[in-house]
Amino acid sequence: MRTLRAVAAIGAAALLLTMAACSGSDDEAPSDTAQNAAGDALEKVTYLSGFGLFGRESYVYAAIDKGYFRDAGLEVEVKPGTGTNPNLKALSSGTVQYASIDLTGAFLEYGRAGGINDFTIVGAVQQRSLTALMALEESGISTPRDLENKTIGAQPGSVNQVLFPTYARLAGIDATKVKFQNVAPQQQPQLLASKKVDVITQFPVGKPGVERAAGGKKAVVLPYTDVITDLFGGAIGVSKKTAQDKPDQVKRFMTALLKGLADTINNPQEAGQIYAKFEKTQPAPVAAAEMTLMRPYVDLGSGLGQIDQARAARSIAILQGAGAIPDGLKPEDVISFNLIPKPAA
Repeated sequence: MRTLRAVAAIGAAALLLTMAACSGSDDEAPSDTAQNAAGDALEKVTYLSGFGLFGRESYVYAAIDKGYFRDAGLEVEVKPGTGTNPNLKALSSGTVQYASIDLTGAFLEYGRAGGINDFTIVGAVQQRSLTALMALEESGISTPRDLENKTIGAQPGSVNQVLFPTYARLAGIDATKVKFQNVAPQQQPQLLASKKVDVITQFPVGKPGVERAAGGKKAVVLPYTDVITDLFGGAIGVSKKTAQDKPDQVKRFMTALLKGLADTINNPQEAGQIYAKFEKTQPAPVAAAEMTLMRPYVDLGSGLGQIDQARAARSIAILQGAGAIPDGLKPEDVISFNLIPKPAA
């Protein structure tokens, strides 16, 4: 018996050594994402999501999972964003190279005195604004007027909060009677469900996740576009330096990202499955439901990623008319139309 135990011990030790050797060789070998199909080294870039890492961001994971970025010569790291203003600061500081930015928020930031202007927009994700407020149906909140004397949980610097005074003015409510409480994106559904806040700043596509967090209770959505018309939604921003020094990289990034976007809005179920490979914030069915709800916002006939210059000018005019930004801002101040990939024929 002693001999058998000795043999077993030797065998186990040999197996551990073999496993360690294999592990060591894997660590030394280049990652399968370090080179593209042609054997060229990939350029590493960081992408900042718009607001947390929810199912609505599955298009960037699809572009990674399906090799679209790799084929474009890029290795993309995804990090959670916390709203337009913080994301723009990250671009300006060089912390990230690409970021999801609400285009309406970009106009507001660029146009205000002392605002951030070291960035440019290089393509759209949503053609219509997703900016909205959300409450539980049982709260009795169903119209903008119901927001007075209520507390809204919001990420500081998010376009929902920045645009709220304009929304309130046009909706005929007193913004001074509404309290904002600083809440990170990931915490908002839980705090709403536990009634720590009355309302949260959410996108309409986030409704399935909010209702799940609330144990199946129904949520009511108050879209900003009900009172502020012709506003764009999310877009992709880069620093002016990146746009000037690496225009080819920008076009390759956007082309790959838009392929992922096309796949996810055309096949939300697959999008949910891909999302679940990378993130655990939401289960695959909830992520798929978010992408299903997002589809109407993505392409209104102008082509994925496109930004109509005349419509952008109208959007700016609406914000100027509401007193949100001063006169003088032009679409080309904020948007690099020459860097937006042309839609596929």
